[in-house]
Amino acid sequence: MLLSRAKTDFLEYLEVEQNRSQRTIANYDHYITRLIDFAGDIKVADIDSDLIRKWRLWLNRLGTNVSDELQKTTQNYHLIALRSFLKFCSKRDIPALNPTKVELAKTVRKQVTFLTPEELKRLFSQPDTSTEAGLRDRAILELLFSSGLRVSELVGLDKGHINIKRREFMIRGKGQKDRPIFISSEAADWLKRYLEMRSDNAPPLFIRYSGSKQSDNSGNFHRLTARSVQRLVARYATLAGITKKVSPHSLRHSFATDLLMNGADLRSVQEMLGHSNIATTQIYTHVTNPHLKAVHEKFHGEKKK
Repeated sequence: MLLSRAKTDFLEYLEVEQNRSQRTIANYDHYITRLIDFAGDIKVADIDSDLIRKWRLWLNRLGTNVSDELQKTTQNYHLIALRSFLKFCSKRDIPALNPTKVELAKTVRKQVTFLTPEELKRLFSQPDTSTEAGLRDRAILELLFSSGLRVSELVGLDKGHINIKRREFMIRGKGQKDRPIFISSEAADWLKRYLEMRSDNAPPLFIRYSGSKQSDNSGNFHRLTARSVQRLVARYATLAGITKKVSPHSLRHSFATDLLMNGADLRSVQEMLGHSNIATTQIYTHVTNPHLKAVHEKFHGEKKK
């Protein structure tokens, strides 16, 4: 079977049988198309270790608009997509390379950026809560820190998704996995104040108040985008005099750090963050390592004479 035909069947499989998001399907389409751009519309059976080695070299030298080389993490996204594609081919009895032959490139794990309690206090005090937009922004900051939501999950929320009285709701995150979200009474209070100020009937929880088109032809306000949230978080961090680079993900890191520093176990934090693998949660070694040292000193001290 030709690669282009198999790719179409694979994308349909992701949509219908795997129930993957449209964004994931589009990304996988992009990555497999890049393999076709490199190798041509070859037979799936012609994909071997040597071809993958040459493709990886091609990807490594593929420039972007901000760099002369494609980042190792982005290269790995291509390889993960290829692995998934080869697994699909194996299930459908299409002759193909064993997916385990595709090895990922080693990457340097990014340092986790989190905010101290004092920095969080300064950050939260920046929005002008006398305005609807400022009240919205304060609610966003409080919710991000209180819940550990990803920015993509936050902007996808509708007003009806959140139970402010119970201070909990369900979210569908990466991989179409559901997980419970819990929020603090303070975050719930700011959300309540923001929603009480809203005079519109638009379903999205967070809407735009600036730009040339705030609403569509029927008068419904546009949903705030992930990029807009990233910009507003960075802007308030600058106003708060925080010199480190701050993003919505920094507040997610701060959420996890705060939990661990107050005694939460790594498995519970893994579930609240929606990590499928505990190894992903282990990036918070800046918290767990000092805790392990304290346990060691408490229970394995010097022998008493």
